Amino acid sequence: MMNIDLQLKTIASNIKLIAFDVDGVMTDGSLTFFEDGKEFKTFNAKDGLGVSMLSKSGVITAIITARKSPIVDLRARMIDIKEVYQNEKNKVKAIEDLRQKYDLNYSQIAYVGDDLIDIEVLKLTGLKACPKDAVCEVIDICNFVSSKEGGRGAVREVCDLILKSKNIKFSDIVNQ
Repeated sequence: MMNIDLQLKTIASNIKLIAFDVDGVMTDGSLTFFEDGKEFKTFNAKDGLGVSMLSKSGVITAIITARKSPIVDLRARMIDIKEVYQNEKNKVKAIEDLRQKYDLNYSQIAYVGDDLIDIEVLKLTGLKACPKDAVCEVIDICNFVSSKEGGRGAVREVCDLILKSKNIKFSDIVNQ
């Protein structure tokens, strides 16, 4: 069971929308290409269940990634991610679009990123999270650093943090 300090629990319990970067967060950051140019990505099943549980609990889930890949659309559908922004170089614009669309305050938004392109979005959000192998500049501004690396359970830890902070149990949402 995760030991959560009171301030972090308060922040996490207020989250209504969470957005994830993909490469280095939902994957380990490796980019594998076949000779025909098609891309291969590996996602973590436990991370996927965590995202799906958040969605079923009523938290809006989103992906905001600077790259474009049909695999990301497929993964998003598989784990009930509601909003997908691909080829989005301006992640601040994407998070602002989501904030306005769902009439939220930034304190109600979580973002999980791992690299320099994520810093400006992280600065805006209430819950600022990253995998333990994020770049130092990202780690320095996050209020939650996972004990896991990107693509290796970091997403699940963030999801569990939010669910536990809201006192939502797996059994409460498993049959939804």
